[in-house]
Amino acid sequence: MPQARSATYPLIVLTSLFFMWGFMTVMNDVLIPHLRKVFPAMPWWQTLMVNFCFFGAYFVGSLAYFIRSQSGVDPIAHVGYKRALIAGLLLSALGTALFVPATYVNAFGFYLFALFVLGLGFTVLQIAANPFVAIIGSAEGASSRLNLAQAFNSLGTTLAPILGGTLIFSVFKGDEAVRWPYAAFTGLLLLQAAWVYFTTLPEPPHVAQGRSNAWRHPQLRWGMVAIFCYVGAEVAIGSLIISFLGLDSVMGMPEGSAKHYLSLYWGGAMTGRFLGAIALAKNVSAIKRYGSMLLLGAAMFALLVTINSGSGFALKHAWPMAVLILANLVAFVVTGPNPSRALGLFSLAAIALLAIVIATEGPWAMWAIVAIGLFNSIMWSNIFTLAIDGLGDDTAQGSSLLVMMIVGGALIPPLQGAIIDFLDMEKNTTTGFHMSFVLPLLCYCFLAWYGFKGSKRVPSI
Repeated sequence: MPQARSATYPLIVLTSLFFMWGFMTVMNDVLIPHLRKVFPAMPWWQTLMVNFCFFGAYFVGSLAYFIRSQSGVDPIAHVGYKRALIAGLLLSALGTALFVPATYVNAFGFYLFALFVLGLGFTVLQIAANPFVAIIGSAEGASSRLNLAQAFNSLGTTLAPILGGTLIFSVFKGDEAVRWPYAAFTGLLLLQAAWVYFTTLPEPPHVAQGRSNAWRHPQLRWGMVAIFCYVGAEVAIGSLIISFLGLDSVMGMPEGSAKHYLSLYWGGAMTGRFLGAIALAKNVSAIKRYGSMLLLGAAMFALLVTINSGSGFALKHAWPMAVLILANLVAFVVTGPNPSRALGLFSLAAIALLAIVIATEGPWAMWAIVAIGLFNSIMWSNIFTLAIDGLGDDTAQGSSLLVMMIVGGALIPPLQGAIIDFLDMEKNTTTGFHMSFVLPLLCYCFLAWYGFKGSKRVPSI
């Protein structure tokens, strides 16, 4: 009991970091439609450079860390994990602070530079925070603590469209719509840095590592491609939801209303993660598992409705989400506690939903794109665990290689934007916007193959 009590406060502090980087990541989805108004003549591929710079920073930061660690010196272990957390927060605060002069200069490149710095800060946080969460309590509870922290990360992604969307689309106007919210985010990040500074946190023991060769494992090599496809598809879809729902061919919805459906998209991912934590747990009776999932699904639906209440959004607008959550639950029942089967089946569901997005209009297209969030839910964790399964001493290096492939979130969204620009050269058509979702559809095709076949362990080379 004393150990549990002593771990509670540090866990609260660290969990707040997971929440904040989830929140700030999805703020990019709110920022994109705002920047479309600030720079109306800008093509879609250029607008989606927002994702290129933010997620590109993850690749650059992780690659630099990987190269440095290969020389025998772990940079974060060298300076200390607590100091690394503070440095990551300060770097992130610098990134958000740069948005203030960007609103005065009104140069798109300045916004991109601010996003790159912000992404670098979160890269440092991600590398340092996960080991902390794992070691602040008993080894048996490490997985539970990490799942809890990830759940709060998802809560941040769910709240960002509502809180951030209200600030940017309703409370403030013009340049102030970015200036003052991001100035407030800077203050929050600085407060978090101070909070970490005054919190006693244990340092993970530094373990010397020999040379690794993770590349020799086929499941890891294909897993890197899978992470690239998953992050790229998820980010591209989320970045375009508000603008997609604004199309006359879909719902003709203003940003203030569309933000609720972006929240449901990310809230679906949160819901699926909670359901997946139960569905994929082994040594649990079927009655207990399915009963818990039904109760949890109902509770998550109530939470999503509560979060999105107001601004004209009510239960009558959200009831299809209850049906989708039930469908997601049924899919978990079909897959059972089998990560590879769950990944394959959920990828097939995403493919079917994207086919509806491409081929239909109106509410069918709207709810199809929202539902993809539910089936994205367990993909990251399943890909990651399948890719490092059986790596042994190569696990640490394999994990860093997988984190690098977050760069998919930097490359796929601008490529989808270029498809929109190419197909919609005539301004009166939105066919290209619908057809552009073929790109994430192809990504999910690869994920389906990886789940059913590519993730199988085979003898390493």
